Amino acid sequence: MIEAGGLLSEHRSKIGVAARGSTNALDCGTEGRTWAPSYFKLLIVAFALHIASAALFVGLVNRQVYDDKYNIDDVRLYARNRLSVETVRSQLNPPGPTSFLWMAAGVRLLGGKELRDARIANLVSWALLLLGVLAGARYSSQPHVWYAALFTTLIFPHSVMAAATTLTEGPALLFAILGTLVWVEATSKITVTPSSFSMLMLAGLCLGIAVSCRQYYLALFPAAALFGLLQLRGLGSKEKFVRLLGIIASLSLGSIPVFILIHVWGGLTSPGTASGMSHPELGWKAYPGLSLLRPFLAAFYSCFYLMPLTFPIVWRTRPPARRLALLVAAISGIAAGCFGSSLLQPGPLNAVIGMASPLPARQFILLACIAALAVYNAILVGLLLWTKRHTLLSCPGMTFAVLTVVSFIVEQMGVGGNVPLYDRYLLQIAPFLGVIAFSLVPRLDLFRLLALAAMGVFAHIMLWSHAFSG
Repeated sequence: MIEAGGLLSEHRSKIGVAARGSTNALDCGTEGRTWAPSYFKLLIVAFALHIASAALFVGLVNRQVYDDKYNIDDVRLYARNRLSVETVRSQLNPPGPTSFLWMAAGVRLLGGKELRDARIANLVSWALLLLGVLAGARYSSQPHVWYAALFTTLIFPHSVMAAATTLTEGPALLFAILGTLVWVEATSKITVTPSSFSMLMLAGLCLGIAVSCRQYYLALFPAAALFGLLQLRGLGSKEKFVRLLGIIASLSLGSIPVFILIHVWGGLTSPGTASGMSHPELGWKAYPGLSLLRPFLAAFYSCFYLMPLTFPIVWRTRPPARRLALLVAAISGIAAGCFGSSLLQPGPLNAVIGMASPLPARQFILLACIAALAVYNAILVGLLLWTKRHTLLSCPGMTFAVLTVVSFIVEQMGVGGNVPLYDRYLLQIAPFLGVIAFSLVPRLDLFRLLALAAMGVFAHIMLWSHAFSG
């Protein structure tokens, strides 16, 4: 990061106006490409630390931690039985079967200790993700988008945990990130060619496989559809028709794994999860339903994790509605403190506030301050998005990312049952939050690097805390 920070001086004069949110700033594609070499270096450093830490944990800690005790049952199910309808219906956990199948394949191929082999297979998915991003960025017109997506994912809380244990996010992120980036590249081509059409079909299939790993990635489908329709603007009738057929064909191909899963399970979650019989000691049930609270929770945690990604660059803007933004943020903070018991979900934020003070009054103040800062930061980001709205559509990666985050928040309304919205679930939209943050404000300075480094260090602390706990 020190090396990347050394590159700041040569860029400051060129993009200072952009940091102030000026509409006369360079378009986000041009400005982002200026920072691509710096993002690449940050990505390599972050991945080296990520993979080394996870591999060391896998090698040294050969016992179940975190959710291993639940997930290893389904890994064992697929490793010891042939794939069949009955096997898939016997799955205990709510995520789709593909991530468990991925880890089970590692257990079968390596033939060693079950837990360690499953973790190694998970680790491989992250290595493949890096290779895919580096290969894609090489041929992309916007390599900074590829780098930002993966870099943000690597420093996100729970990311190292997801690489070193049997969590299902690794394979899901592999297919979701690569599928999304290829989709954006293919639909942004000026002309439709056999290669771009093939890319579009491959991307659609990857999106479907991502959903079969983690069902929350259903949000990618409406985002992809809306993004594809936006790309049709200004085209002639023939060109529009050809592109529309490609979009429909791609999303139809991607829907096949999803429909197969729904047919086998009779819904979007395993029968055991829907009935609450998978883990009766927890009492969790999950099924399609109606929840008015979860969208607010998803929006809050999205704002919370967007804050360190844009701090302190976006805070240097001077929007005309700054006083109103401060007022709204203050009111939101007080409301968050009042409803803290509902707002705080299992995860790092809940743990930090709980450890900070056992006194409810102090917890109220701390949560209110954090929520106010998160909301204020989100308002500044929103105002900056509005200021740059005319160049937003010229940045396809950013447009897709915004649509995905909004779709993810909205889809929470359809999640029934009593499973909490663990803030680990936000890891699934981490790459899209990163694309928004680094496309909107590409600039790096010392304070932003420190904020990003702190975020990454916290992810490693979360993992290694399990090595020294019972």
